[in-house]
Formats: sequence, C-alpha cells, structure tokens
Amino acid sequence: MQERKSITLTGVVTSSTGSKTVKVVIGRTIKHPKYDKYMRRQTKLAVHDERNQAGVGDLVEIAECRPYSKTKSWRLVKVVKKAIEAPSDKIPQAVQ
Repeated sequence: MQERKSITLTGVVTSSTGSKTVKVVIGRTIKHPKYDKYMRRQTKLAVHDERNQAGVGDLVEIAECRPYSKTKSWRLVKVVKKAIEAPSDKIPQAVQ
C-alpha cells in the first residue's frame, strides 16, 4: 500500500479564541481569465492546535489530516514565526 503524501500550507493566524482551535488565512493569487489581472484570494481554515501554541499574527505551517470535527480537517505542524508583540511598558494605562 502506498503512503499518502500530506499536503502542507503556510498561513497567518487570525483568531485563537477557541480551545485547541485557531483560524488560519491562506493567501494566493490567481490570474483573471479574461483581463489577465492578478487578483488576491484567501481561504480561512479551522486548524487543530493541540498545545495552544499559536497566537494571533503568527506565521504557521499546517497539514491536512483526518477530520477532528465538522470544520477542522487541518492540524498545526509548527509555528514558523511568532508575531511581534508590543512591550508592556509602552501600552498606555487606562485613566482612572
């Protein structure tokens, strides 16, 4: 029996509100068939993040896998690049 090669993609995390789930946007460009103009398209995928290691803005690598739920059929492979966070002393305090 042949091994099935898994599909891997790279995208940016846009939401990590759920437990063990993140939303990842995969961007691509396509060429318009009539006008020959390149257009940007994006796909939002629900990704299984077992250790809750990805945050909003992180560049991540994901792989296709068995369905974890109705919408989750992708899993997090690794965090390629963490998002840059603002230093806590630079954040303005609320006026009391």
